[in-house]
Amino acid sequence: MPGVTVKDVNQQEFVRALSAFLKKSGKLKVPDWVDIVKLAKHKELAPSDENWFYTRAASTVRHLYLRGGAGVGSMTKIYGGRQRNGVCPAHFSVGSKNVARKVLQALELLKMVEKNPNGGRRLTAQGTRDLDRIAGQVKTFSLPHHTQPAF
Repeated sequence: MPGVTVKDVNQQEFVRALSAFLKKSGKLKVPDWVDIVKLAKHKELAPSDENWFYTRAASTVRHLYLRGGAGVGSMTKIYGGRQRNGVCPAHFSVGSKNVARKVLQALELLKMVEKNPNGGRRLTAQGTRDLDRIAGQVKTFSLPHHTQPAF
């Protein structure tokens, strides 16, 4: 569908579709340790979804599309959360830098992301084209949302 961008579709459906595309293509290099790692120091357990690396990669590409350039530090802030300290007050805790770095490196191998000379990473023209194509597919296959009549 021409003229459809990532901003025009439901973001949850888009991330699901993009992660399915990345998994089906088989080109994304997934590290060996994905089944035993926690995603942040404030998490208690490893993720329950076995395909979390594809979902994180899709979400990272979407963030790069919307925000322009972002680096590993920005991704750790995006995927951070609340650190519970028992009886002490809770504070913000950043996500795993290793996971963010490996996701960005895997996306660089796919030629979707490149290093920005000003720092961080940015989408390539091919990456933007792929994301807009998948957004068009999500837009055409999504069911129309009917609104309730106002009485």
